[in-house]
Amino acid sequence: MGRMGIERPHAICIPYPAQGHINPMLKVAKILHTRGFYITFVNTEFNHKRLLKSRGPDSLKGLEDFRFRTITDGLPPSDSDATQDIPALCDSTSKNCLAPFRNLVTELNDTPGAPPISCIVSDGVMSFTLDVAEELRIPEVLFWTTSACGLWAYIHYRQLIERGLTPLKDESYLTNGYLDTRIDWIPGMKDIRLRDLPSFFRTTDPNDIMLHFPLREAERAYRASAVIINTFEDLESEVLYGLRGMFPRTCTIGPLSLLSNQISDPQLNSMGSNLWKEDTKCIEWLDTKEPKSIVYVNFGSITVMTPHQMTEFAWGLANSKQPFLWIIRPDLVRGDSAILPPDFLNETKGRGLLTSWCPQEEVLCHPSVGVFLTHCGWNSMLETISGGVPVICWPFFAEQQTNCRFACADWGIGMEIDNDVKRDEVERLVRELMEGEKGKEMRNKAMEWKVKAEKATTKGGSSYVNIDKLVSVLSG
Repeated sequence: MGRMGIERPHAICIPYPAQGHINPMLKVAKILHTRGFYITFVNTEFNHKRLLKSRGPDSLKGLEDFRFRTITDGLPPSDSDATQDIPALCDSTSKNCLAPFRNLVTELNDTPGAPPISCIVSDGVMSFTLDVAEELRIPEVLFWTTSACGLWAYIHYRQLIERGLTPLKDESYLTNGYLDTRIDWIPGMKDIRLRDLPSFFRTTDPNDIMLHFPLREAERAYRASAVIINTFEDLESEVLYGLRGMFPRTCTIGPLSLLSNQISDPQLNSMGSNLWKEDTKCIEWLDTKEPKSIVYVNFGSITVMTPHQMTEFAWGLANSKQPFLWIIRPDLVRGDSAILPPDFLNETKGRGLLTSWCPQEEVLCHPSVGVFLTHCGWNSMLETISGGVPVICWPFFAEQQTNCRFACADWGIGMEIDNDVKRDEVERLVRELMEGEKGKEMRNKAMEWKVKAEKATTKGGSSYVNIDKLVSVLSG
């Protein structure tokens, strides 16, 4: 027969090599597979090993028409089970991944029994892949896994630099009130402050990698056949209007968790992407709790804190007297092991559950969860909206600050904890959101957003329709 399924479209999907990027890209790949695409999913060798460790040796065998392959990230080999240094990873992927990716595509195109690569779905910050798409004259879609407001803010880094707002003159500008400067020239972001923009501009180094990397990647998006974002129209309509003025073919396809939940293929559903081993026993624990009674605490896959900050969070939770589920990664505490005070464990015995990782989407949809204490990563924000759960925000870096601002000021579902966390503030906010009138208002607002998210992802909804547009673009 020659090549099997020669007419079938073959998408190669390549996420940025971090947990919060791999998860949504795998969802996109699964959705495309249900629409008839042959899929090759590309992880870095480092993360491939971590996935095998967390999910078992057979977890990445895939299907006959859904394969997993690897390329190097260009960094020195490591057996660590922690997220790699982000600036070093950004620098390395942009400089070292083009040749391995090009070689992999060539190899795949020479592989018998599979259709040739016909399109590329790349993470928005892996734009080196555009060179390969242009060489092969095939369509490429860039998938920005940030919020639309996060991407829009990165695009305006150019103006921050030109207006002299960054780099900072010295480190005192981080604490002297400068970050409260209001910005009135970004369309769709009224009353936003410097502190609400993605944190990478907070540098005194004009050559800082992270000041220039996201801007450079964002400005290349015009070369793509389309830009897709894991959001929905109602949630970020004003910002999306601005984005489409620059990138007309911008499609919203979220929340992806709700779209991927519609997949009925058990083999596809069994493919996971968590780099840490999940503890599913926490779901059984939640099953024994009253509705809306649990504070869920998870700071994501990258956030790190000091031992002092961890202690303040711990005693704030303890003093709130609310039951809680707290996810504590082994590398959560900067330069130290994540060990809680013995007195805290005694104080909260029988009231709290601690574990190292969990199936978060399932947790946030569980009826016993009443509030989410979060770092405001975009996947977490969409998953909490999909679950109708309000948030207490403690943004760490990147566009988490922007997500926090929109959650608190625009969407009405959150309250922010100061970066210099204090136990009394944690206790007050937990009590307010779990028991107070403001918490009730935010829970109602979160439920309203949940309904809108569900509408966007059901047949005829904006995100559902945009998946059809995505398929059309990728099919050429």
